[in-house]
Amino acid sequence: MFRFKGAVSFCIRNGGKRFDSKLHSLTRHQRLALSVHRIACSCYSTNALFHNQLKRSPYVLSPLRQFSSDGLPPHHRVPLPALSPTMEMGTIVSWEKKEGDKLNEGDLLAEIETDKATMGFETPEEGYLAKILVPAGSKDVPLGKLLCIIVSNEADIAAFKDFVDSGEAVKPAAAKPSAPPPPSSAPLPSAPPVPQPIPSVSAPSPGSGASRIFASPLARSLARDKGIDLSGVHGSGPGGRIRAQDLEGAVPSTPAGMPAAAPSSQFIDIPMTNMRQVIARRLLQSKQTIPHYYLSIDVQMDRILRLRAQLNDMLQKDGVKLSVNDFIVKAAALACKKVPEVNSSWMDTFIRQFNSVDVSVAVSTDAGLITPIVFRADAKGLSTISSDTKTLASKAREGKLRPEEFQGGTFTISNLGMFGIKNFSAVINPPQSCILAVGNTESTLIPDETSEKGFRAAKMMSVTLSCDHRVVDGAVGAQWLVHFKKLLEQPELMLL
Repeated sequence: MFRFKGAVSFCIRNGGKRFDSKLHSLTRHQRLALSVHRIACSCYSTNALFHNQLKRSPYVLSPLRQFSSDGLPPHHRVPLPALSPTMEMGTIVSWEKKEGDKLNEGDLLAEIETDKATMGFETPEEGYLAKILVPAGSKDVPLGKLLCIIVSNEADIAAFKDFVDSGEAVKPAAAKPSAPPPPSSAPLPSAPPVPQPIPSVSAPSPGSGASRIFASPLARSLARDKGIDLSGVHGSGPGGRIRAQDLEGAVPSTPAGMPAAAPSSQFIDIPMTNMRQVIARRLLQSKQTIPHYYLSIDVQMDRILRLRAQLNDMLQKDGVKLSVNDFIVKAAALACKKVPEVNSSWMDTFIRQFNSVDVSVAVSTDAGLITPIVFRADAKGLSTISSDTKTLASKAREGKLRPEEFQGGTFTISNLGMFGIKNFSAVINPPQSCILAVGNTESTLIPDETSEKGFRAAKMMSVTLSCDHRVVDGAVGAQWLVHFKKLLEQPELMLL
């Protein structure tokens, strides 16, 4: 027995590699006991190795669970992700891959229209696209809806030929972290479903037998709005890809994005885009939950207009052209530094006052109103503000804004002066506390004691500040307007 214990201890210390060298001195019963011990050790080491592998690669069991749960080969289910914090539904504009295509890291899988813009959705897994469950052109697709199936092996594609979605929402894959929706933005009921969807002008769905149409997201959006059939447009981009400029001169096949109305129809039902639905919900929330009040003031613009003309002459060789709105953004940002209460947000249980001034500039697009942000406008020069504003406005109209470029902001400016509007009252963009409505500049006679006539002509601009009374008292809003007026009437103060 002593020899048996010594052999076992020796073998354990040496990893079982020298078992046979000690077995010649053991009896038949001792060898049997040792064999049982070896089997137990082997099972333990194998089980430990399996568990260690699982710790290093937790995804090993994932395809096994999928295989055993529904009898299908290992596969990856791709749900509709939340591409923006306010997104509740999406529209599948087009599929950039068809069933059976190989998917590599970074490949564009589909183009999805969110509540703010049309965004590209990259493949979350490498492998092969086995099944598309939501065809291109589908509107109001809820978050978590199963979009497609991806498999690792090409031979497994055939197993999903007749796959049918059970209808249960799939937990969306974790996306890039983004800013949570404002605490004051309480969820509201979704708009009623649209009875007549817009006819899709995107690429044909996989399996239809038609050739694929390669086009940029902007070209697809423009074609949908104008009712242009992309199959008859010749693309000038790489590989024949259709670009926005290729649609110039193209003849619409149907009225711009609208179904043909019957001869006896007395009206046309216009389907709402995701952006329009979000605008409707937020404006309703703003007017119902925020106690608005309005303050108006007239600003003399003579000096700022002369300064603008002088600076544009100096910057002409650099290709920079300042607009009146650039001066308004700068003056508003500096006024927010003077009166920081205006640069604040209502957070239900407290008021949050921001250190930097991020000015949201309202931009009108074909899909609706969007407010890209000029970050840290108080610390930027006029030329930088001008460049940022033009770039953001162009990207907004093309539907290429990234979520971080329009989500947030501490103060908003809405300018309708270019349309000849004298004055108006804007609706606050929650959770911000104020929005400035800017009218046009027109010549007005004002009293002037230094003039022989007792009056003179001046360029006057009317502005109206909408305030949240929970955050900004009337006197505070008036102080902000006084500082704003002073900065525009004496532009040299912006240098201090």
